[in-house]
Parts: sequence; C-alpha cells; structure tokens
Amino acid sequence: MKINQYLDATYLKTAAQAGVSERENLQKIVTLVEEAICYEYKLVMIRLNYITKVKSIIAAAKAAVLIGTVIDFPNGDASIEHKLQEAQKAINLGADELDFVINYKAFKEGNTKLVINEVTRCLALCLNHQKVAKFIIEAAALSNEEIIVISQLMKELVLANFGEENAKYIYVKSSTGFFKTDGNTPNGATLENMMLISKNAKPLKIKAAGGVRDYETALKMISLGVDRIGTSASKEIINKVQNTKQSY
Repeated sequence: MKINQYLDATYLKTAAQAGVSERENLQKIVTLVEEAICYEYKLVMIRLNYITKVKSIIAAAKAAVLIGTVIDFPNGDASIEHKLQEAQKAINLGADELDFVINYKAFKEGNTKLVINEVTRCLALCLNHQKVAKFIIEAAALSNEEIIVISQLMKELVLANFGEENAKYIYVKSSTGFFKTDGNTPNGATLENMMLISKNAKPLKIKAAGGVRDYETALKMISLGVDRIGTSASKEIINKVQNTKQSY
C-alpha cells in the first residue's frame, strides 16, 4: 500500500487566520506543494486564489500531483448560485477536484430538498467538466443518525441521477476541520464517524478530514474503507513510514 497516494495535503488558512502576511502565507503554500511533489502525494488542497501559482509549480516540475480546492468554505450556507459560480471559477483556473461544503445547517433543519438540489447541480457541473466532486457533510455538527441519513441520501441521489459508473468520481467527506466543537472534542474524522459514512455511502468514495494527524490513525481510516485522507500533517505521516522503512 502506498499511503502517499491516499493523502490530500491540506493548507486552507487565510493569512489572517494564520496570523501572517499574505507573502508568508503564500510561502506556506509553496512549501506544501514542493513537499507534495517530493513525496508524490495524491493532491494538494488549497484555497481558490492560490490555484494559478500552485498549477505553475506543479507544471514546472512535470509532477502528477493534483490540485484541489474548497467551495463555500467553511460554512456551506451560501446560495446554490454562489456555489456554482465559485465552482466554475475553480474549474476555469484548473482545479482537478472540488470539495463543496453542503448546507448542513439546512439539512439539520429538515430542508432536505435544498441539499438535494445543491448537490445535484454542483455534481452535474463537476461531471460535465470531468472533475472529481467531494461533499463535506461536517460530521461534527451532526448526530450519528444524521450522519447515516445524509450518507444514504448522497448514495441514493448519485445512483438514481448519475449512475453507479460515476460513483468513483464522487466523495462523501467528513469535515472542514474548521468547525468549533464544545470543549474542542474531535471535529470530524473520528473512527466512529468514518465507519458510519463508509457503511452508508459506499459505493461512493470516502474522504476523512478533520483530525487525522498520524500514521497509525491514517492506517485505521484506510482499514475502514476510506479512500482519501485530508490532512495538514502529511509530512508527519510520511516521516513515520520512512522511519519504519516501509514503502510510502
């Protein structure tokens, strides 16, 4: 198993959130991309405004690293039209994969129709442009029952409207990693949450994000059926592999 190909190396802080200048924040992005090229990660996940710079670095290195970005991040409560416009801009800039934050607040309030509509339209846009789409359910904001329901809803929506042949291009993703839980409890990619998502969303792909920071946890996630791991600790995971002299 090559664990590097499971990793979406992630840096999604704005300069203000990181407490640095825009120039310093850009350097963090550049460092991450260089690391991704060196260790052959599957993808780098960055904000939309960095896509052009990242694309130029990867192209210059003739590397196979993919570019991912987030849509309506981290709150997910913008209008569907806003999400579509942002997604189209990301596609035009050259993003390979788009991670949408679904309107989980509307879902919790019982407005399933809105969620179905936004997922259907955003997914159609991505598939029409041969892009991978991931939908962040913000598991930390949901009960176990709600995680089961939204995972099943995603599966049924895809199979009914886009066919099982497209399931491999569509992910249910656990978390933004930005959701604030009471007492700073785990905010998304817990083993319990990922087991529930995997059990109820397959044959869709599964992405664990929000709290995966070490090699052992990454392995446990993969054993549960996780297909991709979004993490800001990719290098720590790879270093553990190297230290144990295993193939990454």
